[in-house]
Amino acid sequence: MTPDVRARLLYATAATVGRLPWPLLKRLADTLAWSWRKLNARESRVARRNLELAYPELGAKQRARLHAQVLQSTARQTLEVLRTWTRPPAENLARLQRNGQELYDAALASGRGVIVAAPHFGNWELLNQWLSERGPIAIVYRPPESEAVDGFLQLARGGNNVRQVRAEGPAVRQLFKVLKDGGAVGILPDQQPKMGDGVFAPFFGIPALTMTLVNR
Repeated sequence: MTPDVRARLLYATAATVGRLPWPLLKRLADTLAWSWRKLNARESRVARRNLELAYPELGAKQRARLHAQVLQSTARQTLEVLRTWTRPPAENLARLQRNGQELYDAALASGRGVIVAAPHFGNWELLNQWLSERGPIAIVYRPPESEAVDGFLQLARGGNNVRQVRAEGPAVRQLFKVLKDGGAVGILPDQQPKMGDGVFAPFFGIPALTMTLVNR
């Protein structure tokens, strides 16, 4: 089975899950979060360690309760993203409340280029769809190791106004041309870059490999 076929199967599966009624989707997400905890999955281990670093003053019971809430929120957002990716963008955008849209439009109209730097907080996939509604945009992403998953992301995030640019080497140079031509670039600045493409900065007392692309 070729990577392209696997990518299309992944998309079909995501679309099937995304069409489930929201109450059922929430129950499915809560079951997923429960399984992460019980199996001590990577998601559970990472969340637990992050809470230990961010809230060392919490007692064991408080941290355990917050840990469960974090996993529940993560699982719900994961399945919500599948719904976002596989529904027509117009349906998603009809649910948004827009604040300050005229500021973005004015910046884009200036012709000087716009950098939208937004971390992994909230539903950034909806932001991608909103930005592409306002005009063409190049979105930086870290490509997964699997060709099939990469193909799936191209299908899920693709659109007439969206160009997906790999956060690596020569591909990044495309961004400078987009900005020079007065276009828009979307960057998730909290993505971990490859070794040599960032700098180590202290974060909660731990050296963290940090992107420097926005500064450049």
